[in-house]
Amino acid sequence: MRAFAVSSYKTALHEAEVPEPTVGDHDVLVQVQAAGVNQLDEKIRLGEFKQILPYRLPLVLGHDVAGTVVRVGGSVRAFKPGDEVYARPRDHRIGTFAERIAIDEADVALKPASITMEEAGSLPLVALTAWQALVEIGNVQTGQKVLIHAGAGGVGSIAIQLAKQLGAEVATTASAANAGFVRSLGADVVVDYRSEDFAERLSDYDFVLDSLGGDNLEKSLRVLRPGGTVVGISGPPTPEFAKAAGLNAVLRLAIAALSAKVRKQAKRLDVQYRFLWMHASGDQLREITALVERGVLRPVVGRIFPFDDTVRALESLASGGIRGKAVIRNP
Repeated sequence: MRAFAVSSYKTALHEAEVPEPTVGDHDVLVQVQAAGVNQLDEKIRLGEFKQILPYRLPLVLGHDVAGTVVRVGGSVRAFKPGDEVYARPRDHRIGTFAERIAIDEADVALKPASITMEEAGSLPLVALTAWQALVEIGNVQTGQKVLIHAGAGGVGSIAIQLAKQLGAEVATTASAANAGFVRSLGADVVVDYRSEDFAERLSDYDFVLDSLGGDNLEKSLRVLRPGGTVVGISGPPTPEFAKAAGLNAVLRLAIAALSAKVRKQAKRLDVQYRFLWMHASGDQLREITALVERGVLRPVVGRIFPFDDTVRALESLASGGIRGKAVIRNP
């Protein structure tokens, strides 16, 4: 089976011949027709998460899939061959940069009928990230003020729409060239990150979704009202995350040290910092499907690459400039 893998960390993605997936009793075998490209793929390639997410190498990358069910395990009842589905396979079972992938049925949902395979393939990771940040952690309510960083990006473009659906007033950071685009998604306030300091312009926000980390995260704490929450998806991880992930004592201590500064700043400002490592969920994807079918959440596909150009698709993340998601099409 053709796939695109990394043989060791910090080496280039390359085409490889890999064994056909093993289909377990609760698995769904999917013929991959579209696969979203995510920053997480690039960070795993670079080895940035090898301590908290150790993979055996070589590793086929890819965290998003839309395609057609080929075969199901003996205990699967919710799906059948011929179903069009989409999913974000759980950690340690990724590998959508391939012709086929076996996925636990709990991670799979029927594809929204109103969108294309490429649009469906762009959605799972970013939509689940937005859902888990805004709904699970943030409990965002009508009338609250929400800041979404990098609004023209993969997570940001979906999070803006979801926050508006939840009834929030939404601000976002974007380039001047993307101001009209993010407003079309529902942003009420747009801050040009190249010429304006969002921390000087914005204040008394209830929730911030930060996908950039570093100084951007620390400044985000200052735009919150007392009791507000910043959810970070680029780090640093927190002791709560380390405990929930079952990491060993040494890693837990290291993670506590990494996040000590931002956690102290948050405590001093009477706000909360939460680190999100999104998890796979077919149930949440079904909630997202309902929003897509109602027309209140639309995927944003900025560029489509053929399967043969998967290496170039991953490399495109470094240059930026793609609105929403880049997607690989596998006919």
